[in-house]
Amino acid sequence: MTTIETSKSILDKQNDWLANYRLGLRATEQGTVVSIGDGISWIKGLPSAAIEDILIFADGSQGMVFDLNRDRIGAILLYETEALTAGTTVYRSRHSLSIPVGNAFLGRIVDPMGMPLDGQGLPFPSGRENMEKGSPAIIARDFVHKPLYTGIKIIDTLIPIGKGQRQLIVGDEGLGRTSIALDTVINQKGKNVLCIYVLIGQKRSAVVNTLETLKKYGALDYTVCVVAEASALPGLQYIAPFAGCALAEYWMARGRDTLIIYDDLSTHARTYRELSLLLRRPPGREAFPGDIFFVHSRLLERSTCLNAENGGGSMTALPIIETKQGEIAAYIPTNLISITDGQIYLDNDLFVSGFRPAIDITRSVSRIGGKAQDISIRDQAGQMKLDYLQFLELEAFTRFGQRLEASMEARIKRGRLLRELLKQERLVPHSTVFQLAWLAAFNFGLFNQTDAKDITKVLKLIDQGVSMTALTLESSLEEWQKALKEWLNPESHS
Repeated sequence: MTTIETSKSILDKQNDWLANYRLGLRATEQGTVVSIGDGISWIKGLPSAAIEDILIFADGSQGMVFDLNRDRIGAILLYETEALTAGTTVYRSRHSLSIPVGNAFLGRIVDPMGMPLDGQGLPFPSGRENMEKGSPAIIARDFVHKPLYTGIKIIDTLIPIGKGQRQLIVGDEGLGRTSIALDTVINQKGKNVLCIYVLIGQKRSAVVNTLETLKKYGALDYTVCVVAEASALPGLQYIAPFAGCALAEYWMARGRDTLIIYDDLSTHARTYRELSLLLRRPPGREAFPGDIFFVHSRLLERSTCLNAENGGGSMTALPIIETKQGEIAAYIPTNLISITDGQIYLDNDLFVSGFRPAIDITRSVSRIGGKAQDISIRDQAGQMKLDYLQFLELEAFTRFGQRLEASMEARIKRGRLLRELLKQERLVPHSTVFQLAWLAAFNFGLFNQTDAKDITKVLKLIDQGVSMTALTLESSLEEWQKALKEWLNPESHS
Protein backbone atom coordinates (compact mmCIF):
# COMPACT_ATOMS: atom_id res chain seq x y z
CA MET A 1 0.00 0.00 0.00
CA THR A 2 1.43 3.42 -0.98
CA THR A 3 1.62 6.45 1.27
CA ILE A 4 -1.13 8.17 -0.72
CA GLU A 5 -3.45 5.16 -0.42
CA THR A 6 -2.76 4.91 3.31
CA SER A 7 -3.48 8.64 3.79
CA LYS A 8 -6.78 8.23 1.94
CA SER A 9 -7.79 5.32 4.18
CA ILE A 10 -7.05 7.40 7.28
CA LEU A 11 -9.09 10.31 5.93
CA ASP A 12 -11.95 7.93 5.16
CA LYS A 13 -11.91 6.65 8.76
CA GLN A 14 -11.90 10.22 10.08
CA ASN A 15 -14.84 11.17 7.83
CA ASP A 16 -16.77 8.09 8.99
CA TRP A 17 -16.10 9.02 12.62
CA LEU A 18 -17.32 12.58 12.05
CA ALA A 19 -20.41 11.36 10.21
CA ASN A 20 -21.35 9.00 13.05
CA TYR A 21 -20.52 11.42 15.89
CA ARG A 22 -23.44 12.17 18.19
CA LEU A 23 -23.74 14.72 20.94
CA GLY A 24 -24.37 13.31 24.41
CA LEU A 25 -23.26 13.18 28.01
CA ARG A 26 -20.04 11.31 28.68
CA ALA A 27 -18.70 10.36 32.08
CA THR A 28 -14.96 10.56 32.59
CA GLU A 29 -12.72 9.89 35.56
CA GLN A 30 -10.21 12.40 36.80
CA GLY A 31 -7.32 11.94 39.18
CA THR A 32 -4.75 14.18 40.82
CA VAL A 33 -1.00 13.75 41.17
CA VAL A 34 0.02 13.42 44.82
CA SER A 35 3.79 13.23 44.38
CA ILE A 36 6.47 12.90 41.68
CA GLY A 37 9.99 11.52 41.94
CA ASP A 38 12.51 9.11 40.35
CA GLY A 39 10.25 8.30 37.40
CA ILE A 40 7.33 7.40 39.68
CA SER A 41 4.02 9.23 40.13
CA TRP A 42 1.53 8.62 42.92
CA ILE A 43 -2.03 9.49 41.94
CA LYS A 44 -5.27 9.91 43.86
CA GLY A 45 -8.58 9.08 42.20
CA LEU A 46 -9.24 7.08 39.00
CA PRO A 47 -11.14 4.24 40.73
CA SER A 48 -11.56 2.28 37.47
CA ALA A 49 -7.86 2.28 36.56
CA ALA A 50 -6.31 -1.12 35.87
CA ILE A 51 -2.73 -2.37 35.67
CA GLU A 52 -0.95 -1.27 32.45
CA ASP A 53 -3.56 1.39 31.63
CA ILE A 54 -2.06 4.44 29.93
CA LEU A 55 -2.54 7.72 31.79
CA ILE A 56 -2.50 11.20 30.26
CA PHE A 57 -1.41 14.11 32.45
CA ALA A 58 -2.77 17.63 31.90
CA ASP A 59 0.75 18.96 31.22
CA GLY A 60 1.31 16.47 28.38
CA SER A 61 3.20 13.80 30.33
CA GLN A 62 2.34 10.13 29.97
CA GLY A 63 2.47 7.25 32.40
CA MET A 64 1.42 3.66 32.88
CA VAL A 65 -0.42 2.19 35.87
CA PHE A 66 2.05 -0.10 37.61
CA ASP A 67 0.72 -0.51 41.13
CA LEU A 68 -2.75 -0.40 42.72
CA ASN A 69 -3.29 0.45 46.40
CA ARG A 70 -6.45 1.01 48.38
CA ASP A 71 -6.21 4.80 48.34
CA ARG A 72 -3.85 5.67 45.46
CA ILE A 73 -2.26 4.50 42.20
CA GLY A 74 1.43 4.07 41.45
CA ALA A 75 2.37 4.90 37.85
CA ILE A 76 5.69 4.77 36.00
CA LEU A 77 6.37 7.77 33.79
CA LEU A 78 6.97 7.21 30.08
CA TYR A 79 7.23 10.89 29.18
CA GLU A 80 7.74 13.73 31.64
CA THR A 81 7.60 17.49 31.08
CA GLU A 82 9.14 20.11 33.34
CA ALA A 83 5.64 21.36 34.19
CA LEU A 84 4.64 18.08 35.88
CA THR A 85 4.08 18.75 39.59
CA ALA A 86 1.87 17.62 42.46
CA GLY A 87 -1.72 18.66 41.83
CA THR A 88 -1.62 18.01 38.08
CA THR A 89 -4.82 16.51 36.72
CA VAL A 90 -4.66 12.95 35.32
CA TYR A 91 -6.99 11.16 32.91
CA ARG A 92 -7.31 7.59 31.68
CA SER A 93 -6.63 7.21 27.98
CA ARG A 94 -8.64 3.96 27.80
CA HIS A 95 -5.83 2.46 25.72
CA SER A 96 -3.23 -0.16 26.54
CA LEU A 97 0.48 0.28 25.87
CA SER A 98 1.25 -0.11 22.16
CA ILE A 99 3.84 0.86 19.56
CA PRO A 100 3.49 1.79 15.87
CA VAL A 101 4.87 -0.92 13.56
CA GLY A 102 5.58 -1.46 9.88
CA ASN A 103 8.29 -1.68 7.24
CA ALA A 104 8.89 2.06 7.55
CA PHE A 105 10.78 1.35 10.80
CA LEU A 106 13.54 -0.61 9.03
CA GLY A 107 16.77 1.35 9.15
CA ARG A 108 15.43 3.64 11.87
CA ILE A 109 16.48 4.37 15.46
CA VAL A 110 13.49 4.86 17.75
CA ASP A 111 12.68 5.02 21.44
CA PRO A 112 10.39 2.41 23.08
CA MET A 113 7.33 4.55 22.24
CA GLY A 114 8.20 4.51 18.52
CA MET A 115 9.41 8.11 18.40
CA PRO A 116 12.45 8.74 16.14
CA LEU A 117 15.88 9.36 17.67
CA ASP A 118 17.82 9.62 14.41
CA GLY A 119 16.78 13.17 13.47
CA GLN A 120 14.55 11.99 10.63
CA GLY A 121 10.80 12.31 10.35
CA LEU A 122 8.25 10.14 12.10
CA PRO A 123 8.03 6.71 10.41
CA PHE A 124 4.66 6.19 8.73
CA PRO A 125 3.25 3.12 10.52
CA SER A 126 1.26 0.26 9.02
CA GLY A 127 -0.57 -0.23 12.32
CA ARG A 128 -0.02 -0.63 16.04
CA GLU A 129 0.88 -3.66 18.15
CA ASN A 130 0.30 -4.09 21.87
CA MET A 131 3.53 -4.40 23.81
CA GLU A 132 1.96 -6.77 26.32
CA LYS A 133 0.59 -9.83 24.61
CA GLY A 134 0.32 -13.53 25.33
CA SER A 135 2.74 -15.93 23.67
CA PRO A 136 1.52 -17.95 20.65
CA ALA A 137 -0.54 -21.03 21.47
CA ILE A 138 1.14 -24.43 21.35
CA ILE A 139 -0.96 -25.54 18.37
CA ALA A 140 0.20 -22.44 16.46
CA ARG A 141 3.88 -23.36 16.85
CA ASP A 142 6.17 -25.57 14.84
CA PHE A 143 9.38 -27.40 15.69
CA VAL A 144 12.56 -25.37 15.22
CA HIS A 145 13.72 -26.75 11.88
CA LYS A 146 15.59 -23.97 10.04
CA PRO A 147 19.15 -22.89 10.95
CA LEU A 148 20.12 -19.34 11.84
CA TYR A 149 23.83 -18.89 11.22
CA THR A 150 25.84 -16.35 13.18
CA GLY A 151 28.94 -16.44 10.99
CA ILE A 152 30.98 -17.46 14.06
CA LYS A 153 32.75 -20.80 13.56
CA ILE A 154 32.54 -22.11 17.10
CA ILE A 155 28.80 -21.35 17.38
CA ASP A 156 27.64 -22.51 13.95
CA THR A 157 29.46 -25.84 14.26
CA LEU A 158 29.39 -26.76 17.97
CA ILE A 159 26.52 -24.66 19.43
CA PRO A 160 24.12 -24.25 16.49
CA ILE A 161 21.08 -21.95 16.67
CA GLY A 162 17.75 -22.51 14.92
CA LYS A 163 15.19 -19.93 13.81
CA GLY A 164 12.68 -19.52 16.62
CA GLN A 165 15.16 -20.49 19.32
CA ARG A 166 15.99 -18.48 22.47
CA GLN A 167 19.75 -18.64 22.99
CA LEU A 168 21.21 -16.81 25.99
CA ILE A 169 24.57 -15.00 25.76
CA VAL A 170 26.05 -14.88 29.25
CA GLY A 171 29.37 -13.65 30.64
CA ASP A 172 31.21 -10.89 32.47
CA GLU A 173 31.40 -7.36 31.13
CA GLY A 174 34.03 -6.80 28.45
CA LEU A 175 34.28 -10.40 27.19
CA GLY A 176 32.59 -9.81 23.83
CA ARG A 177 28.89 -10.50 24.44
CA THR A 178 27.81 -7.56 22.27
CA SER A 179 30.35 -8.53 19.59
CA ILE A 180 28.66 -11.93 19.19
CA ALA A 181 25.29 -10.21 18.82
CA LEU A 182 26.66 -7.72 16.28
CA ASP A 183 28.35 -10.49 14.27
CA THR A 184 25.05 -12.34 14.15
CA VAL A 185 23.11 -9.29 12.93
CA ILE A 186 25.76 -8.46 10.31
CA ASN A 187 25.72 -12.06 9.08
CA GLN A 188 21.97 -11.85 8.27
CA LYS A 189 22.67 -9.53 5.34
CA GLY A 190 21.04 -10.98 2.23
CA LYS A 191 19.43 -13.84 4.18
CA ASN A 192 15.89 -12.35 4.36
CA VAL A 193 15.99 -12.01 8.15
CA LEU A 194 14.76 -8.78 9.75
CA CYS A 195 16.59 -7.73 12.92
CA ILE A 196 15.56 -5.75 15.98
CA TYR A 197 18.36 -4.55 18.26
CA VAL A 198 17.16 -3.39 21.70
CA LEU A 199 19.63 -1.31 23.74
CA ILE A 200 18.61 -1.03 27.40
CA GLY A 201 20.17 1.38 29.88
CA GLN A 202 23.54 1.72 28.13
CA LYS A 203 25.76 4.79 28.10
CA ARG A 204 25.40 7.02 25.08
CA SER A 205 28.96 6.26 23.95
CA ALA A 206 28.19 2.51 23.90
CA VAL A 207 24.95 3.16 22.02
CA VAL A 208 26.74 5.28 19.41
CA ASN A 209 29.46 2.62 18.94
CA THR A 210 26.85 -0.08 18.37
CA LEU A 211 24.88 2.03 15.89
CA GLU A 212 28.01 3.08 14.01
CA THR A 213 29.11 -0.56 13.71
CA LEU A 214 25.74 -1.59 12.29
CA LYS A 215 25.82 1.32 9.87
CA LYS A 216 29.41 0.64 8.78
CA TYR A 217 28.63 -2.95 7.79
CA GLY A 218 25.33 -2.13 6.08
CA ALA A 219 23.20 -3.87 8.70
CA LEU A 220 20.91 -0.91 9.43
CA ASP A 221 19.05 -1.47 6.16
CA TYR A 222 17.28 -4.50 7.63
CA THR A 223 17.47 -3.57 11.32
CA VAL A 224 15.37 -1.51 13.74
CA CYS A 225 17.20 -0.13 16.78
CA VAL A 226 15.09 0.45 19.89
CA VAL A 227 17.11 2.61 22.28
CA ALA A 228 16.45 3.45 25.93
CA GLU A 229 19.81 4.77 27.08
CA ALA A 230 20.97 5.22 30.66
CA SER A 231 19.63 8.78 30.86
CA ALA A 232 16.12 7.73 29.79
CA LEU A 233 13.29 7.38 32.29
CA PRO A 234 13.26 4.01 34.11
CA GLY A 235 9.80 3.40 32.68
CA LEU A 236 11.14 3.59 29.12
CA GLN A 237 13.99 1.23 30.00
CA TYR A 238 11.46 -1.22 31.41
CA ILE A 239 9.21 -1.29 28.33
CA ALA A 240 12.09 -1.29 25.78
CA PRO A 241 12.33 -5.09 25.29
CA PHE A 242 8.55 -5.38 25.04
CA ALA A 243 8.55 -2.66 22.35
CA GLY A 244 11.20 -4.53 20.35
CA CYS A 245 9.28 -7.77 20.74
CA ALA A 246 6.09 -6.14 19.42
CA LEU A 247 7.96 -4.92 16.32
CA ALA A 248 9.31 -8.43 15.69
CA GLU A 249 5.88 -10.01 16.22
CA TYR A 250 4.38 -7.80 13.51
CA TRP A 251 6.74 -9.30 10.91
CA MET A 252 6.59 -12.82 12.36
CA ALA A 253 2.79 -12.83 12.02
CA ARG A 254 3.27 -12.03 8.32
CA GLY A 255 5.54 -15.00 7.66
CA ARG A 256 8.91 -13.26 8.02
CA ASP A 257 11.93 -14.55 9.91
CA THR A 258 13.12 -12.12 12.58
CA LEU A 259 16.03 -11.89 15.01
CA ILE A 260 15.83 -9.82 18.19
CA ILE A 261 18.75 -8.89 20.46
CA TYR A 262 18.08 -7.83 24.06
CA ASP A 263 21.21 -5.94 25.19
CA ASP A 264 20.98 -6.50 28.03
CA LEU A 265 18.42 -8.06 30.39
CA SER A 266 20.62 -7.58 33.47
CA THR A 267 20.07 -3.84 33.20
CA HIS A 268 16.39 -4.47 32.54
CA ALA A 269 16.12 -6.57 35.73
CA ARG A 270 17.86 -3.88 37.78
CA THR A 271 15.50 -1.24 36.36
CA TYR A 272 12.50 -3.35 37.30
CA ARG A 273 13.93 -3.82 40.79
CA GLU A 274 14.37 -0.06 41.13
CA LEU A 275 10.79 0.66 40.05
CA SER A 276 9.40 -2.07 42.32
CA LEU A 277 11.27 -0.83 45.38
CA LEU A 278 10.17 2.76 44.71
CA LEU A 279 6.60 1.47 44.54
CA ARG A 280 7.21 -0.25 47.90
CA ARG A 281 6.71 -3.77 46.67
CA PRO A 282 8.19 -6.43 48.97
CA PRO A 283 11.72 -7.45 47.88
CA GLY A 284 12.85 -11.04 47.47
CA ARG A 285 16.18 -12.66 46.67
CA GLU A 286 18.91 -10.08 45.97
CA ALA A 287 16.18 -7.44 46.53
CA PHE A 288 14.49 -8.36 43.24
CA PRO A 289 10.68 -8.55 43.33
CA GLY A 290 9.19 -12.01 43.34
CA ASP A 291 7.73 -11.73 39.84
CA ILE A 292 10.98 -10.95 38.00
CA PHE A 293 10.98 -14.52 36.63
CA PHE A 294 7.49 -13.99 35.21
CA VAL A 295 8.50 -10.67 33.62
CA HIS A 296 11.32 -12.30 31.61
CA SER A 297 9.49 -15.55 30.87
CA ARG A 298 6.45 -13.80 29.39
CA LEU A 299 8.83 -11.78 27.21
CA LEU A 300 10.98 -14.65 25.93
CA GLU A 301 8.09 -17.13 25.49
CA ARG A 302 6.86 -14.91 22.64
CA SER A 303 9.89 -15.98 20.58
CA THR A 304 9.00 -19.06 18.57
CA CYS A 305 8.61 -20.65 15.16
CA LEU A 306 5.05 -20.57 13.79
CA ASN A 307 3.60 -23.37 11.69
CA ALA A 308 2.48 -22.96 8.08
CA GLU A 309 -1.18 -22.43 9.03
CA ASN A 310 -0.11 -19.35 11.00
CA GLY A 311 2.23 -17.89 8.39
CA GLY A 312 5.41 -19.85 9.09
CA GLY A 313 7.29 -16.85 10.51
CA SER A 314 9.79 -17.01 13.34
CA MET A 315 11.34 -14.86 16.05
CA THR A 316 14.79 -15.85 17.27
CA ALA A 317 15.85 -14.23 20.53
CA LEU A 318 19.41 -13.63 21.71
CA PRO A 319 19.08 -12.16 25.21
CA ILE A 320 22.32 -10.93 26.76
CA ILE A 321 22.96 -11.26 30.49
CA GLU A 322 25.84 -10.09 32.66
CA THR A 323 27.58 -12.13 35.34
CA LYS A 324 29.87 -10.91 38.10
CA GLN A 325 33.25 -12.68 38.26
CA GLY A 326 31.83 -15.58 36.26
CA GLU A 327 29.12 -16.41 38.81
CA ILE A 328 26.66 -18.22 36.58
CA ALA A 329 24.59 -19.40 39.57
CA ALA A 330 23.41 -15.89 40.49
CA TYR A 331 19.68 -15.19 40.62
CA ILE A 332 19.02 -13.52 37.23
CA PRO A 333 21.39 -15.76 35.16
CA THR A 334 19.85 -18.95 36.56
CA ASN A 335 16.36 -17.60 35.87
CA LEU A 336 17.17 -16.91 32.24
CA ILE A 337 19.07 -20.16 31.74
CA SER A 338 15.94 -22.03 32.83
CA ILE A 339 13.75 -20.00 30.44
CA THR A 340 15.93 -20.21 27.31
CA ASP A 341 16.82 -23.13 25.00
CA GLY A 342 20.55 -22.96 25.66
CA GLN A 343 23.36 -20.59 26.54
CA ILE A 344 26.63 -19.32 25.13
CA TYR A 345 28.97 -18.79 28.08
CA LEU A 346 31.97 -16.46 27.81
CA ASP A 347 34.89 -17.14 30.14
CA ASN A 348 37.40 -14.59 31.40
CA ASP A 349 40.35 -17.04 31.54
CA LEU A 350 39.84 -17.97 27.89
CA PHE A 351 39.65 -14.29 26.94
CA VAL A 352 42.91 -13.50 28.76
CA SER A 353 44.65 -16.49 27.16
CA GLY A 354 43.83 -15.15 23.69
CA PHE A 355 41.07 -17.61 22.73
CA ARG A 356 38.45 -15.36 21.13
CA PRO A 357 35.54 -15.45 20.99
CA ALA A 358 36.07 -16.62 24.57
CA ILE A 359 33.26 -19.21 24.46
CA ASP A 360 33.56 -21.96 27.05
CA ILE A 361 32.42 -25.15 25.29
CA THR A 362 32.14 -27.02 28.59
CA ARG A 363 29.37 -24.69 29.83
CA SER A 364 27.75 -23.73 26.54
CA VAL A 365 24.89 -25.74 25.09
CA SER A 366 22.19 -25.53 22.43
CA ARG A 367 19.36 -27.87 23.34
CA ILE A 368 17.40 -27.73 20.08
CA GLY A 369 19.65 -26.02 17.51
CA GLY A 370 21.30 -29.26 16.37
CA LYS A 371 18.07 -30.49 14.79
CA ALA A 372 17.89 -27.33 12.68
CA GLN A 373 21.50 -27.52 11.49
CA ASP A 374 22.14 -28.27 7.80
CA ILE A 375 22.74 -32.00 7.38
CA SER A 376 26.10 -31.56 5.65
CA ILE A 377 27.48 -29.36 8.43
CA ARG A 378 25.95 -31.59 11.12
CA ASP A 379 27.63 -34.66 9.59
CA GLN A 380 31.01 -32.95 9.44
CA ALA A 381 30.74 -31.53 12.97
CA GLY A 382 29.67 -34.96 14.20
CA GLN A 383 31.53 -35.90 17.34
CA MET A 384 33.70 -32.78 17.21
CA LYS A 385 32.32 -31.22 20.40
CA LEU A 386 32.75 -34.45 22.35
CA ASP A 387 36.27 -34.93 20.98
CA TYR A 388 37.15 -31.36 21.91
CA LEU A 389 35.87 -31.82 25.47
CA GLN A 390 37.93 -35.00 25.78
CA PHE A 391 40.97 -33.11 24.50
CA LEU A 392 40.54 -30.49 27.22
CA GLU A 393 40.60 -33.25 29.85
CA LEU A 394 43.66 -34.86 28.31
CA GLU A 395 45.45 -31.51 28.13
CA ALA A 396 44.78 -30.92 31.81
CA PHE A 397 46.21 -34.38 32.53
CA THR A 398 49.46 -33.58 30.66
CA ARG A 399 50.19 -30.74 33.07
CA PHE A 400 51.33 -33.35 35.58
CA GLY A 401 54.20 -34.24 33.26
CA GLN A 402 53.07 -37.80 32.51
CA ARG A 403 54.37 -39.60 29.40
CA LEU A 404 51.61 -40.34 26.92
CA GLU A 405 51.07 -42.98 24.28
CA ALA A 406 51.44 -42.04 20.63
CA SER A 407 47.66 -42.17 20.12
CA MET A 408 47.15 -39.77 23.03
CA GLU A 409 49.79 -37.41 21.66
CA ALA A 410 48.01 -37.42 18.28
CA ARG A 411 44.67 -36.62 19.92
CA ILE A 412 46.19 -33.73 21.87
CA LYS A 413 47.85 -32.36 18.72
CA ARG A 414 44.54 -32.61 16.85
CA GLY A 415 42.72 -30.86 19.71
CA ARG A 416 45.21 -27.99 19.82
CA LEU A 417 44.85 -27.63 16.06
CA LEU A 418 41.07 -27.45 16.42
CA ARG A 419 41.40 -24.82 19.11
CA GLU A 420 43.40 -22.61 16.76
CA LEU A 421 40.84 -23.16 14.01
CA LEU A 422 37.99 -22.05 16.28
CA LYS A 423 39.59 -18.67 16.98
CA GLN A 424 38.04 -15.77 15.08
CA GLU A 425 38.32 -12.00 14.95
CA ARG A 426 35.26 -9.93 15.82
CA LEU A 427 33.07 -8.45 13.08
CA VAL A 428 34.34 -10.94 10.49
CA PRO A 429 31.42 -13.37 10.08
CA HIS A 430 31.93 -16.30 7.71
CA SER A 431 29.56 -17.75 5.14
CA THR A 432 27.79 -21.07 5.63
CA VAL A 433 29.74 -22.65 2.75
CA PHE A 434 33.01 -21.60 4.41
CA GLN A 435 31.90 -23.34 7.62
CA LEU A 436 31.46 -26.59 5.72
CA ALA A 437 34.76 -26.10 3.88
CA TRP A 438 36.97 -25.76 6.96
CA LEU A 439 35.16 -28.60 8.73
CA ALA A 440 35.70 -30.88 5.75
CA ALA A 441 39.37 -29.84 5.50
CA PHE A 442 39.87 -30.65 9.18
CA ASN A 443 38.19 -34.05 8.88
CA PHE A 444 40.14 -34.88 5.72
CA GLY A 445 43.37 -34.25 7.67
CA LEU A 446 44.46 -31.37 5.44
CA PHE A 447 45.57 -29.36 8.49
CA ASN A 448 47.68 -32.14 10.02
CA GLN A 449 50.96 -30.77 8.68
CA THR A 450 50.07 -27.14 9.37
CA ASP A 451 51.75 -25.19 12.16
CA ALA A 452 49.51 -23.23 14.53
CA LYS A 453 51.01 -19.94 13.36
CA ASP A 454 49.98 -20.72 9.76
CA ILE A 455 46.34 -21.53 10.50
CA THR A 456 45.14 -18.02 9.65
CA LYS A 457 46.93 -18.12 6.30
CA VAL A 458 45.40 -21.51 5.41
CA LEU A 459 41.91 -20.35 6.38
CA LYS A 460 42.33 -17.34 4.09
CA LEU A 461 43.16 -19.70 1.21
CA ILE A 462 39.98 -21.65 1.92
CA ASP A 463 37.97 -18.42 2.10
CA GLN A 464 39.35 -17.31 -1.25
CA GLY A 465 38.57 -20.68 -2.77
CA VAL A 466 35.01 -20.63 -1.43
CA SER A 467 34.41 -17.18 -2.91
CA MET A 468 35.41 -18.45 -6.37
CA THR A 469 33.84 -21.92 -6.34
CA ALA A 470 30.38 -23.07 -7.35
CA LEU A 471 30.32 -25.76 -4.65
CA THR A 472 27.41 -25.65 -2.19
CA LEU A 473 26.25 -27.45 0.93
CA GLU A 474 24.66 -30.08 -1.34
CA SER A 475 27.94 -30.89 -3.15
CA SER A 476 29.43 -34.33 -2.53
CA LEU A 477 32.36 -34.94 -0.18
CA GLU A 478 34.47 -36.10 -3.12
CA GLU A 479 33.98 -32.73 -4.85
CA TRP A 480 34.86 -30.89 -1.65
CA GLN A 481 37.96 -33.01 -1.04
CA LYS A 482 39.22 -32.41 -4.56
CA ALA A 483 38.62 -28.65 -4.33
CA LEU A 484 40.21 -28.30 -0.89
CA LYS A 485 43.34 -30.17 -1.92
CA GLU A 486 43.67 -27.87 -4.91
CA TRP A 487 43.22 -24.71 -2.82
CA LEU A 488 45.72 -25.81 -0.17
CA ASN A 489 48.34 -27.18 -2.58
CA PRO A 490 51.39 -24.86 -2.36
CA GLU A 491 52.28 -25.55 -6.01
CA SER A 492 48.95 -24.12 -7.16
CA HIS A 493 49.89 -20.76 -5.55
CA SER A 494 53.49 -20.62 -6.72
